[in-house]
Amino acid sequence: MKNKLLNVAILAALGLTAAQIQAAENQAAAQTEDEITAEAAENAANKPNQNLEEDMNRDPIDVEDFIDTASAKGIAEIETARMALDEGTQNIHEFANRMIQDHTKANKELKDIARQQDLEVADDAKLMDKAKAMMLSIRDGESFDEAYIENQINAHEQTIELFERASHSDNSAIQAFAREKLPTLREHLQMAKQLKDQHGR
Repeated sequence: MKNKLLNVAILAALGLTAAQIQAAENQAAAQTEDEITAEAAENAANKPNQNLEEDMNRDPIDVEDFIDTASAKGIAEIETARMALDEGTQNIHEFANRMIQDHTKANKELKDIARQQDLEVADDAKLMDKAKAMMLSIRDGESFDEAYIENQINAHEQTIELFERASHSDNSAIQAFAREKLPTLREHLQMAKQLKDQHGR
């Protein structure tokens, strides 16, 4: 503030008009703003891209492990949904049918990718054994609907994390597959959470 007043006094002493003094002030302000903008641009250019760093720091995922795990999760989803159609109430049947449809399609696509790339993956029997550990279990005093909904929330949260890792795979086919399926998996999770809200839990 003192410097500004001093500058004005000096300009006034030189016999400049008020308009000339104002013009000089505006030019100085513009120059300062340009310097700040240039500094900000330089800082932005030198600042690391946080999202890029996070992507680069993700744990690498083995393609064959991903196919085995994702396939087993898909089988678990399908078999658990079939249980829901048999034992659950009408309230969850629409959701269960959607799980069968979407995960059957995804598993077929994943099997096709594995075959096209000559990847070694577990056979159906081994995948089923792996899937059994992921399938629904019901605690005493818990209704089937409640157990199924909770299972679906947890299962989809884990599957989304798996697919997010695969979406950064060096294998372009797996990367494209994971990125294509992530919106659907997130939609499944949202649907399961809505069912939970409807059941008042």
